[in-house]
Amino acid sequence: MKNKRNVLYSLIIMLAGVSCFPIQAQQKNGVQDVAETKNASTFHGPKSMVRTVKQDRKDNIWITSGEGVFKYDGKSFTNITGKVSSARFFSVLEDRKGNFWFATIGSGVYYYDGSSFRNFTTKNGLASDRVGHIYEDKNGNVWFGTENGASRYDGKSFQNFKMNEAASAAQTDSVHISAYQQPLPKDSWMHNDVNAIIEDKTGKFWFATRGYISVYDGKKFTTITNKDGKPFVNVRSIIKDKQGNIWLGGADGLWRYNGSTFTNFTQGFVGYITEDKKGNIWTSSESSSGKGWALSRYDSKSLSDKNPIVTEITNKPMIFGILEDNDGNIWFGADGLYRYDGKTVTDFGDKEGQK
Repeated sequence: MKNKRNVLYSLIIMLAGVSCFPIQAQQKNGVQDVAETKNASTFHGPKSMVRTVKQDRKDNIWITSGEGVFKYDGKSFTNITGKVSSARFFSVLEDRKGNFWFATIGSGVYYYDGSSFRNFTTKNGLASDRVGHIYEDKNGNVWFGTENGASRYDGKSFQNFKMNEAASAAQTDSVHISAYQQPLPKDSWMHNDVNAIIEDKTGKFWFATRGYISVYDGKKFTTITNKDGKPFVNVRSIIKDKQGNIWLGGADGLWRYNGSTFTNFTQGFVGYITEDKKGNIWTSSESSSGKGWALSRYDSKSLSDKNPIVTEITNKPMIFGILEDNDGNIWFGADGLYRYDGKTVTDFGDKEGQK
């Protein structure tokens, strides 16, 4: 089992780049039996790995992938960045003014006002050109999680933050699962490789990194630990739910923090988290069936139980960004774009010739 987990963690890394006792989630009916649709009216979405799926204020679906940033208007797909950059795109954000930000691995970030683009890189003050995450805080500042710390853009200039003073990652630096089997060096570059950012209800910022997770109070960074003094390692996703609780997903599993206590829901690797309108928690994680990754739903009414009800909806070799749209459908990324309507999983990859 240990070797199996090590292989999975290595694959994740290559592709990416008072506490309660652990709660063993109750599996409901194993993997839910859902139909896989092979065709729909328009199947011209990305065929490569999809990292992020978002919905804008006009109900368009935005998708980032190795082929670029796609916009889906409900009828057809448009590759927005096809003629702008050949970089791999990891994240998309629509800011409060209705403008879009796209994060790339190697080419910095792109700002898109609906008609033209502007590219920001280290030459403009960005901490690194390898950017995997974008977040807008309550004051309208846009944050970028990079390989060399976090960058905050106030509309005029960048201010950069490092969780510690470690040197930047070198081109030859790499990560293997064995790195997490012992305490990480305090000066490791991994502590500044930012996977996700969230502002909590007290105004503090949480930075999930490839190393440990830190909280910034405006003056200093504090490493967050559980009751045993163990830091959370390689947290890939953070969200704030409707009650203001913070959810963490990463190498140490799925955790919830209510402001005073951490509760563990699963110890298997969790990649992405979202909350739907009913308060259910959706994750992409190791499958309990051993079939790669699973898109899973934690029932909101059972989250206070010792054995919450968890339903595995479908399995894919890898699953990334998860979105609930305004109609209650669940979208997610894998080797293409998928949508779950409560009964059927629809594949939006280019399946022409398989009708």
